[in-house]
Amino acid sequence: MSEQMIAAEGRLGRIVALRLKPGTDLIKGIQSACERYDIHNGVIISAIGSLGRVRFCDVEALPDKKCGYGYGRTLELDETIELTGASGVICSDADNGINLHIHISMSDKNGKAYGGHLVEGTIVLMTADIVIGEITGIEMRREYDPEMEVFLLSPKQL
Repeated sequence: MSEQMIAAEGRLGRIVALRLKPGTDLIKGIQSACERYDIHNGVIISAIGSLGRVRFCDVEALPDKKCGYGYGRTLELDETIELTGASGVICSDADNGINLHIHISMSDKNGKAYGGHLVEGTIVLMTADIVIGEITGIEMRREYDPEMEVFLLSPKQL
C-alpha cells in the first residue's frame, strides 16, 4: 500500500499583513506582495474584504482526465460581494517562481454563499485585508502529478 500523504514539518516565520486597494486584482495583489517580501514558501492565514467582480472555478467531472475530475469552467459573478475568507498555499515552482493556490469563500447581499478556486480577474471593491505567513524549514512545491494530471502540493523537508 502506498503512503497516504506527502508531508514535511516546519515553522511559521515572518508575518506580512497587507491591504489591497480598490480596483486591484486579488490574486495579482497577493502575488505582488509575495514577490516584494520574497515569500516562496507560505500560507494565506486570513483574507477578508469586498469584491466588485469575482472569477473562480470549482472541481467537476472531466471524463478526459485520468482521475475523472479537475477544475472546470470559470464561474463569474459581476456584482458586489463580501469576501468572507480565503486560504491557500504559497509555493515555488520548478523555476523558483511563486505559485499560488488560493480558495475563496464569499457571500452576496442576500447571504447566499459561494466558494472555489480563485482565478485572475477577481477585483477588490473597497478593501482586501490579507495576512500571509512565511513557512521555514519546508520547501513548498507544486509539482505535476501524472496520475491526477494537475499540479499538486508536494512539500519537501529542508
